[in-house]
Amino acid sequence: MSNREKQMASDGEIRDAMMQVEDPELGINVVDLGLLYGVSQDDAGNVTLEMTLTSMGCPLTEKIIEDSRAALMPLDGVETVEVNWVWDPPWGPDQMTDEGRLMMKVMGFM
Repeated sequence: MSNREKQMASDGEIRDAMMQVEDPELGINVVDLGLLYGVSQDDAGNVTLEMTLTSMGCPLTEKIIEDSRAALMPLDGVETVEVNWVWDPPWGPDQMTDEGRLMMKVMGFM
């Protein structure tokens, strides 16, 4: 089967799978926190995630990368997963989903 015929994961499936990936310090998934800025993939199944962190000094970037790969590699057509850390625009609470804000409030962060 050629790459063009290969079933590829949709951006929605990738975003759904990324809900398994938690910010190690907060225990809330990166999608609801608003840390996943964008998803792109090429015809060969190479996925690139545009992500940010709640703070530039986060020491747990490797954990987030490992967890992202573990969440996405089982998806159809995904061959590689890379994370491109983005600092502009800077992360802020306004980027969280309603669910993310609720979780932050329940945990006493807001």
